[in-house]
Amino acid sequence: MKIEKRERNLLIVAGVLATLVVLRMGLGSSGPEVAEAATESVDMAEQKLAKLRQLAATVPGKESLLKQVNAELANRESGVIQTETAQQAQGQLLQVIRAVGKANDIDARGGEFGPVRPLGADYGEVSVAVSFECGIEQLVNFLAAVTSEKALLATSEIRISSSKPKEKLLNVRLTLSGVIPRKLVPEQKGVSLF
Repeated sequence: MKIEKRERNLLIVAGVLATLVVLRMGLGSSGPEVAEAATESVDMAEQKLAKLRQLAATVPGKESLLKQVNAELANRESGVIQTETAQQAQGQLLQVIRAVGKANDIDARGGEFGPVRPLGADYGEVSVAVSFECGIEQLVNFLAAVTSEKALLATSEIRISSSKPKEKLLNVRLTLSGVIPRKLVPEQKGVSLF
């Protein structure tokens, strides 16, 4: 059997086409790899979704905890002196001193206002100094009454000297401090000296 030139050319072209088809199917088969990559990204997306669902499940617990902490903070801050200015807070502190003194038969007259200072990052401190004469039991009762006040008050300085030893009277100079919101503390400009 003799193959003619035309048939030989057709066989060569068919062989080349078959080789191209085989190469195309073998090398160009990126279809399964793309499908695997898509499967991996779906798995990763499912994991991310599971993590987000876990986080979302904790939100109600965190909200209730936030409400509880805010209520406790409001309770603790009920002793902060709430006024429009620091000077009004000092005046209110002086009124507290005089009222507690009057309840203990102490005449706390006068009053020197101290500087308004920052107290931590969120609060400020105002102070008032008063002088009076009293007996030791009156002083103890006065200091006990100051601690039972609603406002957050503290004795920052106290000087005691004997006034009339035979009558057992004392001269007392007392500086009482109260807590105010930080917004009432004036901003310091420039370099401050210690």
